[in-house]
Amino acid sequence: MSHSAQSTDRPLRTLVLGGARSGKSAFAEQLVVSEAVRYIATAVPDPGDADFAERIAAHRVRRPGNWTIVEHDLLEALAELASVTLVDDLGTWLTARIDAHDAWESPRGTVASEMDALVDIVATYPERLIIVSPEVGFGVVPATRSGRLFRDELGTLNQRLAQLCDEVYLVVAGQAIQVKPDRAIASAAALATSGLGGGAVVDSQVAGGAAVGTAAESSATQPVSNQVPTDIAATADPSVAQAASTSVASAAAGVAVGGVAEATAAGTAAPATAPDTVTEGAATMGGAAADSADGGVADSTAAAATAVGSTGAPVAPAAGSTAARAAGQPGAANLSKPARIAFGPVNGPDPVVRAAAEARQLQLTKPAGALGRLEQLANWVAACQGVCPPRQFERARIVVFAGDHGVARHGVSAYPSEVTAQMVGNFLNGGAAVNVLARLADATVRVEDIAVDGDTAPEISRHKVRRSSGSIDREDALTEAEVQTALAAGAAIADEEIDSGADLLIAGDMGIGNTTPATVLIAALTDTEPVVAVGRGTGVDDAGWIRKTAAIRDAMWRARPVIKDPVALLRTASGADLAAMAGFLARAAARRTPVILDGVVVTAAALVADQLAVGAREWWIAGHRSSEPSHTIALERLELEPLVEMNMRLGEGSGAVTALPILRAAIATLSEMATFADAGVSTADAAEPAGA
Repeated sequence: MSHSAQSTDRPLRTLVLGGARSGKSAFAEQLVVSEAVRYIATAVPDPGDADFAERIAAHRVRRPGNWTIVEHDLLEALAELASVTLVDDLGTWLTARIDAHDAWESPRGTVASEMDALVDIVATYPERLIIVSPEVGFGVVPATRSGRLFRDELGTLNQRLAQLCDEVYLVVAGQAIQVKPDRAIASAAALATSGLGGGAVVDSQVAGGAAVGTAAESSATQPVSNQVPTDIAATADPSVAQAASTSVASAAAGVAVGGVAEATAAGTAAPATAPDTVTEGAATMGGAAADSADGGVADSTAAAATAVGSTGAPVAPAAGSTAARAAGQPGAANLSKPARIAFGPVNGPDPVVRAAAEARQLQLTKPAGALGRLEQLANWVAACQGVCPPRQFERARIVVFAGDHGVARHGVSAYPSEVTAQMVGNFLNGGAAVNVLARLADATVRVEDIAVDGDTAPEISRHKVRRSSGSIDREDALTEAEVQTALAAGAAIADEEIDSGADLLIAGDMGIGNTTPATVLIAALTDTEPVVAVGRGTGVDDAGWIRKTAAIRDAMWRARPVIKDPVALLRTASGADLAAMAGFLARAAARRTPVILDGVVVTAAALVADQLAVGAREWWIAGHRSSEPSHTIALERLELEPLVEMNMRLGEGSGAVTALPILRAAIATLSEMATFADAGVSTADAAEPAGA
């Protein structure tokens, strides 16, 4: 099935504007931090300016190692194509061009031919292109002939490029606002204040990139306090408190906005603050041409140490929790940046054992293939276990991942978000549908609070990442530190279960509004139009369906730049619970443990997990087909055929556990049926031809 979605007849071009020290360079890097980028640095270093040389060197350090750095003429560089190019910035380029012509006292137009050439290149550039440029109205421009020349030329150039670009961002004091198309999207300093509602968060980069979050509500402008939240100020780590008082971007979260921390030879962490870094460019024109990358706060793990709830209140992670370990609480390594968890390719179930199971099927007292899919299922289990005949499952475990979603506050669900926490209590009391079905199927249930917007029992919140994920139609679901924490949480949960003897896993979900991010992931990864993929979820009416479709459309638009990066996609358009499920499924496959997939939410996480750990799908079967349209789309992409089709759409793992008895039956037939030889039953081959 192929559906066209979000198609465009030209690659995406982005212009990022801002004043000096605004955070625009760091924001631009954030847009493509997980991709292989050609970074065109436009500055011309002055060998006689040691201070400026040090700033350039510090700025180089923060770029990811897989980026290619180009430090020669911009027009020449753009003549060669690259899949992703970041130009930083036009102010230093224009300064260098005016210098080259010795034209500071000349009339306007001396560098017009070069400006025209740049505009022409941008207009027809066939690949992803991000351009950073100073917004001269926000800079200090000397009231001199030279100052006016620079201001006028750069202002004209910015306007011409803004007309060509598909999107334009304006960055002010770390706050990124999308001005083309007209939609506010970012609030990089949100975590530094406790006054912003709606789960405002910041985003950190693994390599010390920019903080990029979003204001919680687009319908109203809320004041930004410069007070350090009490919870952060009281932290035992003074570097976090110092970072929280910084006005740059996401300093309160400890996100690395400029430099990156360097460990000493003894392995000790570098100080939490790094030297200010600037874009490679001249300091000419009162700093307007010399854009700065934000001075850095190097301890990005504080983003995990202080998660943010939907009311903006910090949540201190439980001692020993995944978030606490990432945050550097006692007993954990105090990392200078969030560790990236890696899964790698996964080998499939044992083909030799599968062949043995297929051969055994032919010896059982039945015609070949008479048990239909039961035979295929039994062969699969045998291959997963590496033994024929297979063993009956002794410890089937269902793990329900619970989390709230900011998008639920915007009318995409028939139920309020409070239901998530209430249902968590119901799971613990054994009263939910999955509990009842699990008892019948000889399975047990575990519930984990990953992002419930409220307090839950300590024993189920050890892996809690934050309170509610961001509203993905207008902000990122998670920060970089949080998505890494969520992936690690899911992997850790899988390890805990497998190490405790689980031989079959089922992932379940509980979260009001979670079919919205699930549909975004599926539609984005399968190139499906929103109206084709959107279902009724918890049973929304027509007006709710329209709101949900619009939210999914907007979230898909935001996810476009990161569609090929599974981690960035989870950060942008999923939620902590879905990210944890993805980590859980990927780790289960890596640990050679079979999984029954549930409905649309779990299968959406599975689509991403199969990208994180290529080949993981070989360890999964689909328990059922949900009535949600996007579930069928996801199953087709994974090439999985469901065991049960009963129009279920509850989630919780209910569809998967309903299918578990079928899988048990398949095992029983292969392991317990008699062979023709054992039973003394003649085979078809032994039949004598009539009249012989």
